[in-house]
This record gives sequence, C-alpha cells and structure tokens, in this order.
Amino acid sequence: MMFIEIISNNIADWGPRLLHGLHLTLSLTASGFCLAVMLALLIEYLRSRRALVPQLVARVYITVARGVPILVILYLLYFALPGAGVTLSAFMAGTLGLSAVYAAYLAEVFRAGFCAIPAGQREAALAAGLTPLAAFRLILLPQAIRQSVAPLLINLVSLMKDSSICALISVPELTLVSRELMSESFLPLHVFALTALLYFSLAWPASIAARIIEHRLQGRARLRAHRSALPSLLARTCP
Repeated sequence: MMFIEIISNNIADWGPRLLHGLHLTLSLTASGFCLAVMLALLIEYLRSRRALVPQLVARVYITVARGVPILVILYLLYFALPGAGVTLSAFMAGTLGLSAVYAAYLAEVFRAGFCAIPAGQREAALAAGLTPLAAFRLILLPQAIRQSVAPLLINLVSLMKDSSICALISVPELTLVSRELMSESFLPLHVFALTALLYFSLAWPASIAARIIEHRLQGRARLRAHRSALPSLLARTCP
C-alpha cells in the first residue's frame, strides 16, 4: 500500500512530464521507423538488381549497420559531425541513428517477403513491358509488404524500446524524463515502475497484434496450399 500511496501522491507532478516524454518517444519512434522503412526498401531494391555494384552497396551497408552498436552511431551523428561542420539537433540525430540501424534489419524482413513471392511474377511483369523499378513498385512491393506486416510490427516495438538509448544524447524522451524525476524525488523504483508500465502498455498490444496477423497469414497460406493440392488429390483418387 505504501508503494501505491507514494505514486498517487506524486502522480499529479509526474504524470504530465511522463506523458510529454512519452509523446516525444512516440514521435521519435514514428519518424525513425518511417525513415527506416523507406531506406530498407531502397536497400532491397538495390539488392534485387542484376548489376554487381548495387548488390555490393546494399550488402556492405547491411553488414556495417548491423555490426555497429546504435549508441556508437548516435555519438557519431551528434558529437562527431559538428567537427565536420554539420550540426544536428538531438531529435534529428536520434531519428537518423535509429533509422540507419533498423533499415538494415527491415531490409532482411522485406527480403523474406520478396522471397515468398513466386519468381515468375517478376519475369511476367518484365515480359509485359514494365521496367524493373515499375515491376518492383507495382507488382512485387504490395505483396511483400502484406507478407511482412507481422515482423514489421515486431521491429516497430523493438525500435520504440531502443529509442530510450537516445536519452544519452539528451533527447528528452520518456527515459530521460524518468531519470530527471528520479534525481528530483530520489524514488527510482516508483518512477521507473511507472515508466515500465507506459512502455509495456504500448509494446504489449502491438506484440499481440503482430501475433494475430502472423497466425492469420499462416492460416491463409495453409488454405491456399490445400486448395492447390486438392485437384491433384482428386485426380489420383477418382477413377
């Protein structure tokens, strides 16, 4: 009871500040994820080209981005770039850093989605007169996104949780606000219990939605497989 009583006595002061930090966390997550999706699609398009140079560029980027910690990239963008004459705000550096790393992971997600599409569809689109870019954008991309919805949601949740690292470059998001409240109140357990509850209230529904979408897509895939196998089964059983 003492734990809940302390929180209730301070919620009037903590609540608005935590909600403001949560708003910035959501803004950082949304902007970073949208930019990561666009960059991932560009990477996947380069990797799907027949030429060696675009494929090499895409593979090198994925290898480097997945091999460097997010915090190192954030430090490079926020602290190192000013030495080269480029100064970014903390929010912009956080957005670019998160998107640069997650683009590599999302590119692998899109790769799995494109691999699920029959190869003949791309060949048919090219044979119909579409350019490789038009075939990628009009024929392959809508199907790949539909296949990738569930893992995209999972990566969105991961990006939201990793946005807390941006507190280390002074982005006033939820984690940094919580640290400030902890320093003022000397109640770390109570403050971060509320912080964890806010993160969980966002991450858990998204994880449930991703699981539901994944199960539905798997069910539809099994149904299509059964339907495609039914004519051959009837041909073997019927005299």
